[in-house]
Amino acid sequence: AGVAGAAAVLSSVRASATTADDIMALQTAASLENLAISVYQTAAGLPFIKDGNKTVAAFIAKTTTQHQAHAKAFNAAATQAGGKAQTGPDPKYAAVVKEALPTIKTPADVVALAITLEDVAAQTYTKNVGQVSDAQLRKLFASVAPVEAQHRATLLAVQALLAGNLPDLIAIPTDAAKLPAAAGSVGFPDAFYPTKNASPISEGAVK
Repeated sequence: AGVAGAAAVLSSVRASATTADDIMALQTAASLENLAISVYQTAAGLPFIKDGNKTVAAFIAKTTTQHQAHAKAFNAAATQAGGKAQTGPDPKYAAVVKEALPTIKTPADVVALAITLEDVAAQTYTKNVGQVSDAQLRKLFASVAPVEAQHRATLLAVQALLAGNLPDLIAIPTDAAKLPAAAGSVGFPDAFYPTKNASPISEGAVK
């Protein structure tokens, strides 16, 4: 539902960004999406993901498709506003990923890295809502931010089940009676989504 809502807003975005900051915010958003796509595609090829839990593999495939749609939408809005498309990754988090990739040995390692990327995207887009100058762009960021938050919530639940040595419960449908008591809340640790770790609008802008 969140992705469908974002798509509806994206289709209405025209050349509406009126400031350089608007364009930079869109380019930075696209750079975060580009990096997420790269990480998920790399993860999908790892033996313990490809040949492991089917629900985790399906989540990665679906989430990759959604990030591709988001990247396309942010770049379309940037170019319609007179800016350039951002085809590269966010430089700050690309460095984080480069350092982390050699240490990834288990599904839990993949999940932890993905949580970091989904969280910074959700925080950034939430903050962007109040930073861009155009109403349609505010709607765009407000539509995509919850999708990234949904991804993070799912990953937090998966992380908790892996940590609890309950990988068999990572399934759709799952055996609800066997889920730990925290299953209903572990994915939603914040009453209001934070923005303190949001990326600056210039972080992934085209230089």
